[in-house]
Amino acid sequence: MGYRPVEYKHVNYLWEDDVADKLDPVDNLVYRSNVLGADQRITNTGGGNTSAKLMESDPLTGEQVEVLWVKGSGGDLRTSNKDNFSSLYSGKLQALDTFYQQQPEKGYKSAGEDTMVGMFKHCNFCLNPRASSIDTPLHSMIAEKHIDHLHPNAVIAIASCKDQEALTAKVWQGKLAYVPWMRPGWEAAKVCEDTYAKNPDIDGILLGQHGHTNWASESKSCYETSLWVIETAARYIEQHDKGDKTFGGQQHQSLGSDDVTALLYQFLPTARGLLSDKVKFVATVQSDATTLRFVNSFDAKRLSDLGTSCPDHFLRTKIKPLFVDFDPLKDDLATLVSKFKAGLAQYRIDYTAYYEQCKRPDSPPMRDPSPTVILIPGVGLIAWGKNKSESRVTAEFYNCAIEVMRGAEAISEYTALPVQEAFDIEYWALEEAKLQRMPAEKTLARNVVVVIGAGDGIGKATAHRVAAEGAHVVCADLRLEAAQVTAAELTKKYGQGIGVAGTGISNCGPAIALSVDITKRNSVQNMFEQVVLAYGGIDNVIVTAGVFMAEGEDYDRNDEIFDFSFAVNVKGGYVVGSEANKIWQRQNIKGSMVLTTSVNAAVSKKGSLAYDTSKAAANHLVRELAVSFAPLVNVNALAPATVVQGSTMFPRDRVISSLSKYNIAFNESEETDSLRTKLAEFYAQRTLTKQPITPADQAEAAYLLISGQLSKTTGQVISVDGGLHEAFLR
Repeated sequence: MGYRPVEYKHVNYLWEDDVADKLDPVDNLVYRSNVLGADQRITNTGGGNTSAKLMESDPLTGEQVEVLWVKGSGGDLRTSNKDNFSSLYSGKLQALDTFYQQQPEKGYKSAGEDTMVGMFKHCNFCLNPRASSIDTPLHSMIAEKHIDHLHPNAVIAIASCKDQEALTAKVWQGKLAYVPWMRPGWEAAKVCEDTYAKNPDIDGILLGQHGHTNWASESKSCYETSLWVIETAARYIEQHDKGDKTFGGQQHQSLGSDDVTALLYQFLPTARGLLSDKVKFVATVQSDATTLRFVNSFDAKRLSDLGTSCPDHFLRTKIKPLFVDFDPLKDDLATLVSKFKAGLAQYRIDYTAYYEQCKRPDSPPMRDPSPTVILIPGVGLIAWGKNKSESRVTAEFYNCAIEVMRGAEAISEYTALPVQEAFDIEYWALEEAKLQRMPAEKTLARNVVVVIGAGDGIGKATAHRVAAEGAHVVCADLRLEAAQVTAAELTKKYGQGIGVAGTGISNCGPAIALSVDITKRNSVQNMFEQVVLAYGGIDNVIVTAGVFMAEGEDYDRNDEIFDFSFAVNVKGGYVVGSEANKIWQRQNIKGSMVLTTSVNAAVSKKGSLAYDTSKAAANHLVRELAVSFAPLVNVNALAPATVVQGSTMFPRDRVISSLSKYNIAFNESEETDSLRTKLAEFYAQRTLTKQPITPADQAEAAYLLISGQLSKTTGQVISVDGGLHEAFLR
């Protein structure tokens, strides 16, 4: 049966017949999944499953057989395609039930539960390699063609109430049955199968503390039933909304946005350093009205201490967040840091006690006992993860938890999952196996790398090089448009989300684009402020920005060239380094800085006096900063020579001038790239290796200097010049 109210207030109706009707049955299932996942009020990132039982031709016998297509493990409904779905013979899945019944029992769960997941591969149709979800038996045992299993906030709110069973009957008027909390798996699916058999007129089941499952004979009807379940729950909660009395009313006032920014700029690096005593974390900040309503309330501490309810939530957010008892109108930064330090120490003690109390004989070792969510009245929520994607999803999940608590408290009383059950999910052997199967992290996977000059040339190449090693890359440039192009390239290649200053930068992805003028301290400060708000801190800073201006016989004009050259090539590096060091000192995490100088610093020649002497000064700046920032930060430099390709220092007119100067034949009609190639080849012949120097060569050296492979090297200048013997140190 399908349901469609006249108007949807709490979900988006996205089904389009003219699209869905043209799809084959499997693609129709994918379509249903995508439109469900497109609305985060329906299910969270990575959560939920959809399925369809379809008739397929057996590849061996040619006979028509029923195949269960179900979203596989690790996929996301919003972005899933056909490759994200498992396909299994329905008959073989049913045969697995006999195998399950023969498994021995343990005191706290069936020993066969985890074994069953490994058996699913024996049921694969057409050798489909997609790993099956733990929810596969739920889709198999319900004898309906189309099934959706979802985790909507409104439904979980009802499933988390102390009187959840009675509310199920009341809210959905008997159209949803109720099954109390059970860990997902074969046993839970059997209970749902029995419930369905005893109640043939129901359209779904509410799963205590978890979510809901519903079904229909047609795909569109299944979609509409899912929306009806969620819309009905949300409207019931809306009718009982407490308005200003939500969460007991407001105890604290929020700080102004400028005050929040100023506080977080100071606090985030400190918090990151304290949290990252074992491994580094990346932050996501949420200071929206919904989050602030919760953290500012009288009930925030009580409810947050109860912990989350839905298993999908606390796998990211841990058993509970760290609530910092901060008074935004009375306490200052020093008090916030002090309270955070005390709270962090106690959290780690409590988490260790939780592990020791709940661990099983076969439990995996305790993971990092640090919190992944920090709540601060007046400020908001700070989520932490191994990368930006993980911290952003963690923030999303705790926002879901807040909405669950809001709904539950509006209609009844919120209850969390029992502690032992929560532990058994968090330290489930199958979840541990997922973690162990994940590929090893790349060298810079947890690093925030600021590349200044990322709009083109060496900077762009460096941004791409460090991103390939997993870094979160801040693409900074005097020209914001050029930085945006580089950041967009990285985002397209490595992940979703791109942040630009002033447009919700906290929710960015693996790269952000920022404008900066390194000759102006306030511009550099503003840039680093945005970086800290986006990621929580910095690890590596690489400055490739520089300027070259040809000189003539007009000495008055040459004075201006001298001033500008030193402002960019020397003072700029100093300003960036001194501002970055403030953040490094607050973090107290090892960092590194790389400046870009030039082999011209060691070679005397005519026509580039200001450039050459500024680069010589930059070489010594490296040594001075290395001494000043030690032992926490390593400072080194790379010294290129005549990088023509992609360099703003070699515009077409300079290339032509150089070709003429060296009597290299060329045609005015030639493309600029062709002219640059000729000039690069000429310069290459002056080196020992006889090879043109490229931005990629410089990027490789920059990466090497921040990779940790040269962790005991500081105050050095590495020439990447193809072997220009005139620049050899004497």
